[in-house]
Amino acid sequence: MSSLVRIVLLLGAVLAGGLGARQPAPSRPNILVIIADDWSYPHAGAYGDRVVKTPTFDRVAREGVLFRNAFAAAPSCTPSRASLLTGRAVHQLGEGGNLWGFLPSRFDVYPDRLESAGYVIGHTRKGWGPGNFQAGGRARNPAGPQFPSFDEFYKQAPKDKPFCFWFGSTDPHRPYENGTGAGSGLKAEDVLVPAFLPDTPEVRSDILDYYYEVERIDREAGAIIAALERAGQLGNTLIVWTADNGLPFPRAKANLYDGGTHVPLAIRLPDRVKGGRTLDDFVVLTDLAPTLLEAAGLKPTPGMTGRSLMTLLAGQRQPGRDKVFLERERHANVRRGDLSYPARAIRTQDFLYIRNFRSDRWPAGDPEMYFAVGEFGDIDGSPSKDLLLARQSDPAIAKYFNLATAKRPAEELYDLRKDPGQINNVAMKEEYARTKKDLRAALDKWMRDTGDPRITTDDDRWDKYPYFGNPGK
Repeated sequence: MSSLVRIVLLLGAVLAGGLGARQPAPSRPNILVIIADDWSYPHAGAYGDRVVKTPTFDRVAREGVLFRNAFAAAPSCTPSRASLLTGRAVHQLGEGGNLWGFLPSRFDVYPDRLESAGYVIGHTRKGWGPGNFQAGGRARNPAGPQFPSFDEFYKQAPKDKPFCFWFGSTDPHRPYENGTGAGSGLKAEDVLVPAFLPDTPEVRSDILDYYYEVERIDREAGAIIAALERAGQLGNTLIVWTADNGLPFPRAKANLYDGGTHVPLAIRLPDRVKGGRTLDDFVVLTDLAPTLLEAAGLKPTPGMTGRSLMTLLAGQRQPGRDKVFLERERHANVRRGDLSYPARAIRTQDFLYIRNFRSDRWPAGDPEMYFAVGEFGDIDGSPSKDLLLARQSDPAIAKYFNLATAKRPAEELYDLRKDPGQINNVAMKEEYARTKKDLRAALDKWMRDTGDPRITTDDDRWDKYPYFGNPGK
């Protein structure tokens, strides 16, 4: 064959295959979303925690992409999960912005979109919630049909279709069995106690019990991943592993500090995403819905504020990844009159700025039980909470009691370079005036751009939405 003929044949192949847009589409990936319940960054081996053992999460991180600056949109189960499922900011979701509320059916969720595109979908244990999905006009949980386990789901799933499955563990949500952590061999003396908690034997033991449940979800997720590996499906399964909000301790969960919003995140898809990378880009779990849709070859739903992470996963830069915006409304129903504790925040590498819209209210709930949970009911019952309550007058404990429960000013600002534990509010210091002004302006712009009612009408609508939780819980 002459050189000229070879060139002609090669050119024809390029035109037919390379430019003709008729190349076979790549196989759509299966999707496995693993959601821990109340798990904080950096409590995993992949992040350097030397106490808790998380070999499965560490494997996903090692073979995929590990995010160091991932944040839940809200530090509360129901709104965080609603934001993850819809790709929308929490304040855009109406009743979906509260704990124990409902997610109106007018808001699309990614499992429904994937099902319409041919995916088989399902979830086990905790999906969207807690709340009443029927009140939102839905026939099933927004996370999809419920199954007893992943194995039961996979048995019935047609093998000629991709699947999307949500494993919603209830770990490490309270209550804990006291002493399980120490009983499993975890060492209290090795615990790094967060700056916002007192360093006492009770708190150290409580953290070990929390670690015990983190390890349990790691084992259970490991069983699912092993089943996928045996079935030959692991290489084409996009694994997203994160948590809905931070650890259930005072000044953590239900707060816009890092203890309530900074969560682990690892994403693995070896067939399409180069592994072994750690990213410092700022992401919010609202970004996951458009990410999963794009991975499946679909476009984001109109109205989504989240941005797909596929560009980052492909190894490219994405502008605007230097900050995240966070928010909360009513967590538990723990203030007389069903009142929320509305707050918004912006988190950057160096600063956390928080605006408390109703600073006359108790941030952790009223000092006496109103309807649900108990006194200061936005803090889950625990040995750590009991310690703060019992010894609130003790000079060694009073600081931590006040950090968790005392009323807060309208503005908070924390210099994370000097104060990573976010203990010392510098909002009123003159040397931070320019920083506070800039962060306030950026937060205002985001609220305006996304139609946040707190900046347009500020009508306390979240106080009026129904609460489906039971008294005392």
